Amino acid sequence: MTDHLVLFMPSGKRGRFPTDTPVLDAARQLGVHVESVCGGRGICGRCQVDVQEGVFAKHGITSSNAHISPFGGNEVRYAEKRDLKEGRRLSCSAKILGDLVIDIPQDAVVNAQVVRKDSDGRVIERNPAIQLCYVELEEPDMHKPLGDLDRLLLEIEADWGYKSLQVDTYLLGQVQKILRTGDWKVTAVIHEPFQGEPATLVALYPGLKNEAYGIACDIGSTTIAMHLSSLLSGRTLASSGTSNPQIRFGEDLMSRVSYVMMNPDGREAMTKAVREALNGLIDKVCQQGEIERTDILDAVFVGNPIMHHLFLGIDPTELGGAPFALAVSGAVNIKSSEIDLPLNPGARIYMIPCIAGHVGADAAAATLTEGPHRQDEMMLLVDVGTNAEIVLGNATRTVAASSPTGPAFEGAEISCGQRAAPGAIERIRIDPVTFEPRYRVIGIEPWSDEPGFEEQAQKVGVNGVCGSGIIEIIAEMYLAGIITEDGVINGDLAAQSPRIINTGRTFSYLLKDGEPRLMVSQTDVRAIQLAKAALYAGVKLLMDKQGIDHVDRIGLAGAFGSFIDPKYALVLGLVPDCDLAHVKAVGNAAGTGARMALLNRDHRREIELTVKRIEKIETALESKFQEHFVNAMAFPNKADPFPRLAEVVTLPPRSMDTDKADGIEPGAARRRGGRRNRS
Repeated sequence: MTDHLVLFMPSGKRGRFPTDTPVLDAARQLGVHVESVCGGRGICGRCQVDVQEGVFAKHGITSSNAHISPFGGNEVRYAEKRDLKEGRRLSCSAKILGDLVIDIPQDAVVNAQVVRKDSDGRVIERNPAIQLCYVELEEPDMHKPLGDLDRLLLEIEADWGYKSLQVDTYLLGQVQKILRTGDWKVTAVIHEPFQGEPATLVALYPGLKNEAYGIACDIGSTTIAMHLSSLLSGRTLASSGTSNPQIRFGEDLMSRVSYVMMNPDGREAMTKAVREALNGLIDKVCQQGEIERTDILDAVFVGNPIMHHLFLGIDPTELGGAPFALAVSGAVNIKSSEIDLPLNPGARIYMIPCIAGHVGADAAAATLTEGPHRQDEMMLLVDVGTNAEIVLGNATRTVAASSPTGPAFEGAEISCGQRAAPGAIERIRIDPVTFEPRYRVIGIEPWSDEPGFEEQAQKVGVNGVCGSGIIEIIAEMYLAGIITEDGVINGDLAAQSPRIINTGRTFSYLLKDGEPRLMVSQTDVRAIQLAKAALYAGVKLLMDKQGIDHVDRIGLAGAFGSFIDPKYALVLGLVPDCDLAHVKAVGNAAGTGARMALLNRDHRREIELTVKRIEKIETALESKFQEHFVNAMAFPNKADPFPRLAEVVTLPPRSMDTDKADGIEPGAARRRGGRRNRS
């Protein structure tokens, strides 16, 4: 029998197949992902393909519709009942008769929901843990006493190859009714965590079920972000977020651990709060995606170690002190019903593993997204938050650590600070001659010096400065010469500008007069210095471990990192010197990693293996942390040069005067900074 060359696009995979081989079988043999729920019966329509006609000299193929079997009965029936675009074929029915170039169209998914709000647009190859398997059974027979469930399992094994299939207990009393409702035609939902591992029948639907859904969620200490996706098409149907209600128990992670320690019901209260918030988000994305909660069959959650434990109902007290022991660090597989998240009764929840005591599943998910472990270049990945999680490495070696930056970057320790919301200043520029500021406010389109700003400001208000604005105003004050390299607001400038105001023993910078009056004080500057020094010191320790003096790429992750201007991150000395073109905000990389694990179980295996290879560095035990911390108090840094930054930004001349910053005797400022870091 003659073999024919078949090329699948856009994957580029090719192979030779005998005459009359179904196109779907050829795709599966080559590992080309083509959907099929009905098992090749030609009724689900998910396996549609396009045949390309013409001479493809590059590939040595002449492809034609004459090289594929004519329309068959299944395709005719499907085209009559549903919409089958001209030129489309059902790959389960169409057979190979000659050389072919087959295109897998991205819009061929039947009954897919309209995308309401996409996440980051990343295309993720699909291989979900949930599989839909359509089967048709014979009716029971007096001469064949085998039970309905047993006959169903045998049919699933015969049609789909699942052997020794386990069954969720709740289905035992429902199988007979579902089989009869579907006239012995049903769709079985199989959960197979990894290819070839024990699988479970988790749901059963009468007739053909043509869609399944899952959620991916990043539980941050400040905000929670959730995405609803089709497990079969990979589309994101809805995305939503909310503030983490645990904030009322404590702004940062350690204050929440302290709350648990001091209150007997503290853990239960915080677990209940976050689960209620998650249930509210699930309702919201289901409403946006026009589905029912019971349509959700799989879910992936990520979070830092304390959020991870509180979500699972685990006491996080051990994470409050050395050795920062996790109750569980590996991947967690549970039923959603076990943690008070009512979805489909058979829905599963997968939690990505944590890296270390304070480097959690969110950092692991961000690592999965950005893939430092897959590349030759040395990449630094930083999730900037109340507790910075840092990953540095390449395909040869990857190390990770956390650094206690505190809530200053989110405005909690800043006199004019506030969370990112309408009315918060998010972008700032300061004239280096006049020291006059111009700024942009969330919810107001024009800048403060542009027409229309005042009118909109009267409606929205200008109430404070959010995280990205705080970074920019400190950096702009430094670039304008208002503050020295060591963080001192220069009081000598008060004679030149009314913006520099004497506030007793130190000076402040007036950003906005009126009500409310927004000022940046010396204490505010010092809070940012302490936070950024802690972050940079953690990064430097990892660079020491890698034996390097520079990094090739930097990714700023998380909601806060997404809005930081890379230039100002370097000016401040948040991260090491790097080519600005290679410093980028990577968005909610943790949420994207959760989506990757949701839509492709191979990513679950990848991150589980990767986490085992990541070396964990405990900054508190490293003797050089203090040295790095002290050097990092300066802008950008007292010891490390920033030549690449200097190529694009004119940095002020060095001028050290730490003691004036606090209005105290010489040397005391350094002693106080050291004590604070150790605490």
